[in-house]
Amino acid sequence: CNSVIATRVAQHLADYTLTEAGFGADLGAQKFCDIKCRLSGLAPDAAIIVATIRALKYNGGALKNELTQENLSALEQGLPNLFKHIENMREVYGLPVVVAINHFVSDTDAEVELVRQACQAKGVEVALTQVWEKGGAGGEELANTLLQLFENEENPSSQFQFSYDSDNSIADKIRTVAQRIYGAADIDISSLAQSKIRQLEQLNLDKMPVCIAKTQYSLSDNAKLLGRPTDFTLHVRDISVSSGAGFIVVMCGTIMKMPGLPKHPSAERIDVDDTGHITGLF
Repeated sequence: CNSVIATRVAQHLADYTLTEAGFGADLGAQKFCDIKCRLSGLAPDAAIIVATIRALKYNGGALKNELTQENLSALEQGLPNLFKHIENMREVYGLPVVVAINHFVSDTDAEVELVRQACQAKGVEVALTQVWEKGGAGGEELANTLLQLFENEENPSSQFQFSYDSDNSIADKIRTVAQRIYGAADIDISSLAQSKIRQLEQLNLDKMPVCIAKTQYSLSDNAKLLGRPTDFTLHVRDISVSSGAGFIVVMCGTIMKMPGLPKHPSAERIDVDDTGHITGLF
């Protein structure tokens, strides 16, 4: 998420303000709603869920090297992942939703139409975005669809709400997000994390919102669980506090905090010869 100051400035500069809260309704959007909006008093009027045909086919079982090939079966199998994100924004946070298909040149008309019809069957409008290919003109369909959402009195208005109460215990807040947003059956908190939770409770720091760090590749904390997994357990490995930012960081699965460095950083390829010439920077 960008800063609260940036969002408030943008609100003064235009009739409509759009802000990106990336990595899906289980990560970026969840943090935007439950942390940024809670601490700032901001309340969104709608949510745009950006989807790609490639990602949906991957969630439906297509192999990575086959994602540019038309595969309506895999696409249909992957749609429940998108439906979960739609449900999160509409049913948990109370926001009207528009789905934006970020179009790739390999996407076929049949694939785009399949997603469009599936979303419309659930009462969600779909817009095709081709900004990469056509610049601003490629975003006009999405802009017009969003305007129609606001201007049509028959469309539902925002009933924005948080997914949990800040006064709940740390464990209950984590469990609520895991069950309502991710679709987990329950959570498992390590002994290390439990001890840190007790420390935060003793310091009266337990009323802050939780910032859950997990893989972006799955609704679960296991990157290999694709589609819309159910009946899984969210594993809480560690707990820390970002007191200045105002939230509790919850580490789940094998996720690393930023910066996520590679196994072989670029520094290993940098060298200086006897003349002072540097190699390996680029």
